[in-house]
Amino acid sequence: MENDPKTTVSTLTLRPLGGEMLKPAELVEVDGAEKLTLNARRAFNLLLHNAHGPDMAIPHQRFTIPLTALKFSHAGNERLAQAIKSLMRTIVTIRSPDRVELVPLLGRTTIADRKNDRGYLTYEFDPVLVELLRDSQIFAKLQLDVIHAVSSKYALALYEIVAKRARLSYVRSETFDIDQFRSMLGVEAGKLGTYSNLLKFAIRPAFEEVNRLAEFHAAFEPVKVGRKVGAIKIAWAIKSPEAQKLAYAELHGGPALSPKSAQQPIPGLLE
Repeated sequence: MENDPKTTVSTLTLRPLGGEMLKPAELVEVDGAEKLTLNARRAFNLLLHNAHGPDMAIPHQRFTIPLTALKFSHAGNERLAQAIKSLMRTIVTIRSPDRVELVPLLGRTTIADRKNDRGYLTYEFDPVLVELLRDSQIFAKLQLDVIHAVSSKYALALYEIVAKRARLSYVRSETFDIDQFRSMLGVEAGKLGTYSNLLKFAIRPAFEEVNRLAEFHAAFEPVKVGRKVGAIKIAWAIKSPEAQKLAYAELHGGPALSPKSAQQPIPGLLE
């Protein structure tokens, strides 16, 4: 399992190690989540992590989490409430081999005592989503420290995209249509319309940040169709123990890597 995140048992029955979460692959790269903010995406991951286990396969199962567990940098309870509302309003498209489902990311939710530190949130997932996740056998292994540390929703999306693939034993790169990759990163329709803007404000900063913080290297190159960029090829490799130590140090207050040093090319990564 360590070399390939596909198992013969449900992802929900696996126990993550300390400091990490297992995000079902069905919830990585979903269509329709482009408007979600970084705070909302973080909150959703924490709600998934809190609920992870066999009980998550039970329709209408309610889960409870302290509000203090959902607080993160620059986001108090009011902004958390906004994030929860946006998750409840967001309808995503989840594709499986035999069907396409339109489903809300979050079901009925109650926030109690939201104005004090003893408050808590009780929530459930939509029954259709529960049914889809019950049989999930592929997952992205995510480090909770990285989820908290990234500074943009594009970096968080990229981290999840690569983490879903980083431990595959038979794949080291993948090419995506440029519009597909734009959606995967969470770029809203009508924003960053040119490739130069997409590169400047989303792709390059996301790769730089992921390379500084994650346990793997990631690289990209544009693929031209005629004179225009029509696709993006991304490649990845697990970092050496020394490089992982540098990433750990930055996550925990050690000396920061410069974007330039973090983005040094890895020989053969994009070959």
